[in-house]
Amino acid sequence: MRAVCVIGLGLIGGSVLRAATTAGRPAWGTTTSEADAAGARAEGFEVLDVEPALRRAAEEEALVVVATPLTAVRAVLRQVAEHAPGAWLTDVVSVKEPVDAEVRSLLPAGRYAGGHPMAGVSSSGWSAGSGELFTGAAWAVTIEEDTTLEAWREAARLALDCGAQVVPTSAASHDFAVARISHLPHVFAAVLAAVGADGGPLALSLAAGSFRDGTRVAGSEPELVRAMTEGNRIALLDAVDDALGRLGAARGSLASTGGLKSTVDAGYDARRTLDELAINERVRATVQLNGTALERLRELGERGSRVVALTETAAEVEIPV
Repeated sequence: MRAVCVIGLGLIGGSVLRAATTAGRPAWGTTTSEADAAGARAEGFEVLDVEPALRRAAEEEALVVVATPLTAVRAVLRQVAEHAPGAWLTDVVSVKEPVDAEVRSLLPAGRYAGGHPMAGVSSSGWSAGSGELFTGAAWAVTIEEDTTLEAWREAARLALDCGAQVVPTSAASHDFAVARISHLPHVFAAVLAAVGADGGPLALSLAAGSFRDGTRVAGSEPELVRAMTEGNRIALLDAVDDALGRLGAARGSLASTGGLKSTVDAGYDARRTLDELAINERVRATVQLNGTALERLRELGERGSRVVALTETAAEVEIPV
């Protein structure tokens, strides 16, 4: 199994290090956080300074996993370019197009496919992580025009080894999608929390399940939230405009007729669609890993399919009926 070098040992990077080790991969990490480094070492994981970590990655042909906030990616990639310029490379950053652009600029020889596991909690740091964090989760692995099958397969195998299911997609499609199902909810949670607090002590003392569920991610580290939402600005603006249009329509209906039927019904139907997706039947198909495989996998991924197993010659895909 290919060794793994994880750069950044917070919630996601720390969970990757744990899960990769549990899967039987040789793995080590590096971090600028003394607290995360101490926590990892206390649990028996190997933590090195960044230069020796990357030199070892180059020597052992390891897969380097960038697990830092978007704002730190450029500096990290410059270090990779200096110490392991031809590395197998992936990342777990929540926005894909900016990372892809940085890799193209700084590591043209890097064997790269981007990644993003759709899993997390509102806490951060090594102590918040878990080797089971990704079990059953969707993990996007990007396919661009110049992505090689070998680089994509390395990133996808890591995701599968961590217990996730792989969603092949382009960076642009990924960023459009997560703006609506991840980044907009962070913005809404922040707004909802602030509006609730404006209601004063009585409002907060009455806050129960719906308010707590709706504001859960507002408890995330603000700098991390800003990094991912601001880093996906164009796609998020489109999602915000869509949401504002729907809110405006809801307000107009409430003011004119006193009714919210269209808004509530649309939300109910959308949520039922999400719930049904989890229980609906899926069929299995095999995609041979030949010259056209990545194009076919990306097409299937953007239709909601997931890769659940890989061999040297084929990918097993679950396709929603």
